[in-house]
Amino acid sequence: MNKSINVRNVTMVGLGVALNVVGAFIALNLRLPIYMDSIGTIFIACLLGPRYAVLTGLCGSIVSGITFDIYSLYFAPVQIATGLLAGIMYKNGFLKGIKTPIGVLIFTIPTSIISACIAAFLFGGITSSGSSYIVQILKAIGISDVFSVFITQVFTDYTDKFIGVVFVGLGVNALPKSVKSQMVVNK
Repeated sequence: MNKSINVRNVTMVGLGVALNVVGAFIALNLRLPIYMDSIGTIFIACLLGPRYAVLTGLCGSIVSGITFDIYSLYFAPVQIATGLLAGIMYKNGFLKGIKTPIGVLIFTIPTSIISACIAAFLFGGITSSGSSYIVQILKAIGISDVFSVFITQVFTDYTDKFIGVVFVGLGVNALPKSVKSQMVVNK
């Protein structure tokens, strides 16, 4: 049995899933143009690494999808990629300090491509997210479906992920050193 799998880590994953679900619920009900469904995934990527972050993102998508937003199920691959890439970016120091905007961009581009493909090809760009309004405006001014979805995804995903990384940074910095030292922190 892997020694890094313990009650504390499983509990932290549960906390990450709860953060994702609550964030997604708030964003959906306020029709925000950002998603707020990956804060917990990013948090776990920072503290426990990519493996646990992937699990957190996947579980968050499943819980959101079966409780209040069926679209979340379809976007589970985005959460998996977010967990994996954010964990790698944290591990390599790209989500701390002055490198943060570049690190967020590096893991946002692939997740935006995945997200744009899902939104454009499965749903014609119109999902439960508030960003669908932006897609509709871009379509109305003559931009193609796929390109309008991709443009929207890149800007909204970057904003969403950057806000998530900032919140996670603030939250992790507020944790007592004793708690942080007990985590399997990316080094």
